[in-house]
Amino acid sequence: MRNRIFALAALAAATGAPLAAQAQSDVTIGRAPAMVDGAPTIAVEQRPAFREYVVEQRVPPFRIPDRVVVGTTLPEAGVTYYDVPQRFGATTYRYTVVNGETVLVEPRSRRIVEVLN
Repeated sequence: MRNRIFALAALAAATGAPLAAQAQSDVTIGRAPAMVDGAPTIAVEQRPAFREYVVEQRVPPFRIPDRVVVGTTLPEAGVTYYDVPQRFGATTYRYTVVNGETVLVEPRSRRIVEVLN
């Protein structure tokens, strides 16, 4: 009887492991920073403070005719990118304000990787 219970428990663990692994996400929230395309970004709980910081800095907005969405490539000229302060997490991205929206941008490609609402 004990062997049968042990065998059923082992079978349940073996079949449940792939389901638990599949439930994992690419975005980590909490003490570790969230990730976008494998690079760290601003954690969700830090975003209100970061948006307040951007307002305090009076970052001049840049206007584009299109909607501000992830994947949009910003023009080469006219946009100023700013470093994200260390207190909001180490990130390789820069931020700017486009059409009134604070965005994180990959500086080499000028591609918007996240819109921080």
